[in-house]
Amino acid sequence: MCFTIHLAYLQSRKLGRMLRLLPLILKNTLRSKRRSILTILSVTMSFTLLGVLFAMYNALYFSDPTPSQALRLITRNRISLTVVMPSSYKQKIKTIPGVRDVYISQWYGGQYKDQSADRRNNFARFAVEPEDFFKVQNDLVLPDDQKQAFLKERTACIVGRSLADKLGLKVGDRITLKGDIFPGTMELNLRGIFDDPNNGDTLYFNLEYLQQSLPATRRDFAGIFSILAKSKEDVSSIQRDVDEMFKNSPVQTRTETEAAFALSFVSFIGNVKVFLLAICGAVTFTILLVSANTMAMSVRERVREVGVMKTLGFTNGGILTIILGEAVVLSIVGAMLGCLVASVLAAGVGANAGGFIAQLRNLTLTPATIAFILAFSVVVALISSFGPALNAARTNILDTLKYSG
Repeated sequence: MCFTIHLAYLQSRKLGRMLRLLPLILKNTLRSKRRSILTILSVTMSFTLLGVLFAMYNALYFSDPTPSQALRLITRNRISLTVVMPSSYKQKIKTIPGVRDVYISQWYGGQYKDQSADRRNNFARFAVEPEDFFKVQNDLVLPDDQKQAFLKERTACIVGRSLADKLGLKVGDRITLKGDIFPGTMELNLRGIFDDPNNGDTLYFNLEYLQQSLPATRRDFAGIFSILAKSKEDVSSIQRDVDEMFKNSPVQTRTETEAAFALSFVSFIGNVKVFLLAICGAVTFTILLVSANTMAMSVRERVREVGVMKTLGFTNGGILTIILGEAVVLSIVGAMLGCLVASVLAAGVGANAGGFIAQLRNLTLTPATIAFILAFSVVVALISSFGPALNAARTNILDTLKYSG
């Protein structure tokens, strides 16, 4: 009991000494205003990039799916997404326990106006089965009259609100898609504008219209099957049972959650996880160099001052605390500014994210990410400045007073 009280007393005295040194630490950080500002700006730029990368990594690999997304799975050809499957698989999938509904969709591609001149003209275009589409995509919001028009009219299409805003589209407009993967031209009538927080940059039209434009021998196909499970508990068993059902078929399948399917598009550019971690490592190394260089220069300028401070009674621990404190202040200020700029950039990245990568649609720096970055800035500051600070604290008074550098 006495030992605990004594330890608490010593800790409170140590904290008190650190607080008394705080005004001196803050004053020393501004002794060379130009160098401090340039250091803060350098650290800000590094932590801005780090913040955006952390936000992307968190969104891609740690974000939780919405309740509706958690119930949806995607089945595609095991070989490649570009290889179709027999449409007859749909009825077989519906017999699997836990499956509520299934619909077929097919990536159409095609050309809308001049895609090379305006990147806004490049967006996702899917042919779907309208009735089953609305059963599975049950979080999509569309006025009932527009929904009925899409269901009844073979040449009807619907688009997400964000896409409609980008292209200036309104209900009643005519949209022409020139085929590239599929021959012919789709002449579509815009009958609805839907709201979907996860995918608002997509156009959907009737799969029957696409199939009837093709020769009879080419109509039995399905690009992907979108599956709605009855409960979260059924998701894993459905994923296993679907692939097991077609294991010995000429066309085998691969089934994954909707979130995992979206991430598969990210993997087309390589191992994104390693890519992000490599950049984070390079940025961290840069911050270490900037901070270490700044503190080394600051210590060299104050060798004689350190000797005077020791003469006045400052201990080695006090000198070490002051120098480390200066590095921490500069790093935290830079990290806070970096988080602010990164939040703005993350919002911009999310607004321009592709429709497939739903995780990036609402890209932002979460409180946990900001707290991690601030804590990380403290660790980086302590590591980078510990060497110069320790050398300064260990220098004896006689050597400091002889110093003439």
